[in-house]
Amino acid sequence: MAEAVLRVARRQLSQRGGSGAPILLRQMFEPVSCTFTYLLGDRESREAVLIDPVLETAPRDAQLIKELGLRLLYAVNTHCHADHITGSGLLRSLLPGCQSVISRLSGAQADLHIEDGDSIRFGRFVSHLNIPSVLVCSHAANKDIPEGWVWWLTPVIPALWEAKAGGSRGQEFETSLTNMALETRASPGHTPGCVTFVLNDHSMAFTGDALLIRGCGRTDFQQGCAKTLYHSVHEKIFTLPGDCLIYPAHDYHGFTVSTVEEERTLNPRLTLSCEEFVKIMGNLNLPKPQQIDFAVPANMRCGVQTPTA
Repeated sequence: MAEAVLRVARRQLSQRGGSGAPILLRQMFEPVSCTFTYLLGDRESREAVLIDPVLETAPRDAQLIKELGLRLLYAVNTHCHADHITGSGLLRSLLPGCQSVISRLSGAQADLHIEDGDSIRFGRFVSHLNIPSVLVCSHAANKDIPEGWVWWLTPVIPALWEAKAGGSRGQEFETSLTNMALETRASPGHTPGCVTFVLNDHSMAFTGDALLIRGCGRTDFQQGCAKTLYHSVHEKIFTLPGDCLIYPAHDYHGFTVSTVEEERTLNPRLTLSCEEFVKIMGNLNLPKPQQIDFAVPANMRCGVQTPTA
């Protein structure tokens, strides 16, 4: 039960949108490839991560990071993109100390390679909280609070915490909230190296091209596989909490965010059976991405290419 309460506290911490919330989120848009770039920052430590930067808008991103007083640790790619060149290489030049990150299975070069289950850590929620025993409640003291529970109040969030050993009086205990982190979930299918990044409180997921709002990435190039994509989404993304926010790498219809529950129940492709999904994906007959011939070779040198701008 204590772990469940801890998860609730973490989720409330990350979802608060006011200036007191520890996490800062900015969603930026690049109109040519309709790509979203996401900036995640910790307000206390000022450490930040940038997801799916685009070459042409990397100067904009770097300027925003400077204006907000953040220190960019990582420029992260959800996969080797075919419709734009990553801004990772340029950002390494514009913001010294920034490292490029991509899945090892992408085959692309980068400063850091990640795999399923790895975490990208930055900042902190709360660290090492010492809660005095006098806050341990009993039914006699307060009829509204279960015995053995603690009411912990900070400037950020009130939360209920379960005391150890049944919450006996005269007891002190220590707990902690871990570093902010993006959990890596392999979600291949669009490409073999696709990953989804999930904030470690499971309040938001950055799904790249694996899951779009009411859609998904295509599977007809870059060693794509529709069956693999179907299982990736259902097993790695749809198993997240229903209210987990979905932030995709692209949108072509004016949407910006969805939820796991919405896509689980309303996505016209991924609510089908696997067999039906594979058939639809095999008959999309989409044109080749305009930038694929130069974007993919450049992105295979992800984050270490010589900047051209």
